[in-house]
Amino acid sequence: MTNFTPQKPSVKLIAHTDHAFDLSIASARTCYSPKLIVPADVTDGQRERIGEAIYEAGHHTPFQHPTFVFGLTGVSRQLIWSFLHSHPFYNSEQSSQRYVVLDDANVYVPPIEGEALNIYRDAVLKAWDAYEKISELLKEDNFRMMSSIGRIKGQNDKQIRTDSEKKAIENGRYVLPICATANLYHTISGLVLKRYVRMVNASDCPTEARELVDAMVSAVRAVDPDFVDRIGEDAMEDILENSMPGKENYAQKFDADLDGHISKLISYDQDAEKIVADSVREAIGARGTDEEILDMILNPEKNSYLLETLNNWTLSPAMRGLNNISYIFKKKISHSADSQEQRHRMNPASRPMLTRVHTKDPDYHIPVVVEKNEQAATLYRDTMKMLWDAKNRLIEMGVASEFACYLLPNAVNVRFTQSGSFLHLLHKWRLRLCFNAQLEIYDASRDEVEQVASVHPNLAKYIGPPCLNRKHHKFDRLEGPCPEGTRWCGIPVWNGWPGVKRPF
Repeated sequence: MTNFTPQKPSVKLIAHTDHAFDLSIASARTCYSPKLIVPADVTDGQRERIGEAIYEAGHHTPFQHPTFVFGLTGVSRQLIWSFLHSHPFYNSEQSSQRYVVLDDANVYVPPIEGEALNIYRDAVLKAWDAYEKISELLKEDNFRMMSSIGRIKGQNDKQIRTDSEKKAIENGRYVLPICATANLYHTISGLVLKRYVRMVNASDCPTEARELVDAMVSAVRAVDPDFVDRIGEDAMEDILENSMPGKENYAQKFDADLDGHISKLISYDQDAEKIVADSVREAIGARGTDEEILDMILNPEKNSYLLETLNNWTLSPAMRGLNNISYIFKKKISHSADSQEQRHRMNPASRPMLTRVHTKDPDYHIPVVVEKNEQAATLYRDTMKMLWDAKNRLIEMGVASEFACYLLPNAVNVRFTQSGSFLHLLHKWRLRLCFNAQLEIYDASRDEVEQVASVHPNLAKYIGPPCLNRKHHKFDRLEGPCPEGTRWCGIPVWNGWPGVKRPF
């Protein structure tokens, strides 16, 4: 029987920059000194005189030097998505629902009680029960699908079953509510910590965010009280988002605009190919036609930077020209998929506040493998209805949408507009066109690339998974040019791209 285990955010400061406040002052003083100022050079008078003055004046870069590495536990997936990962200036590694079986219902429980708490608990436990049953139902389907691929990879039955079980929980997790908690490493600068304090009320789940941020600030105060208290911040109470009226039929209008796409290209630079070619000419004095120059920087046979997994393209004077063109997409994917998609922080998006746009009727994604299994699909749809009914019931009882929306599932659709320069979209597409990528993001990336190719064929000519970029080099191993090594998908994608079909 699944255990219902309420969680609260817990913080451990794993590592930090010593003398964070003094380091900030020293870096600021260095701007006006003929020598390098180090933290030990900072005096009490300078702490008193310089720190608050430059901070209040908006000279904030000195406060980016100190770094704090937090170990976070008991944090909801909703808080991670709507707050911690909603901006570009962080680094995280978190426990994965794709690969880790969730035996217990470890969930964030908002401050509700009585009948509301009973409804919340019952919905969570029913969702967990469905997760376990759907995962079990999919194992044999996955084993049959993965067997031939496993043989190619040289796997035995036990190894194939292990992979099949991972695929099963990957699809079963869609029914889990977004109140499910995760453990993660979360690294930010001192300046971002100040922003967290200031903007803690501006997310979908301000109550949980305040609990977390207060604990983060306390952990930093314990090692460097000056950094917290000498330049203290208070949470903003006047929240812009709370003052704006809502829009009806938002989802229906958005879906109609998609025209059947997962991610629809809605805007781009008309002369993108010429802009990039001219940018390369300006950067390095390159000669040749536009098409020849584009081939030099985008053809992996000619540009060895494309063979790197380090993503060092921003340090290439020639490739930086790809930053000068951008594409904008309207996209609809699940909360679960977007929790991975949003990690591509250089491709920002206007992601929704679920508390403002949640629907009364179920609105969700269903994985293909679930849809093909009649018993799993029926349970999946019943669970979606159950979760929406529970969420709606809480709201009818007067529970704030902030708390009720924690019962929405990983499968809930999120709709947004996303943009990115070609340089950073290229990095995302390369990673997410891998057959090991989450299927939803893979499908969205295929959709995007095909549309870009239709308007800018010379830019899109070589876009594909990492193995495609590396296929022209010899690799004396079973997995060929795949950089994943033994974790490869088992299919020689590089030989048939883009025509090769993904089977799972």
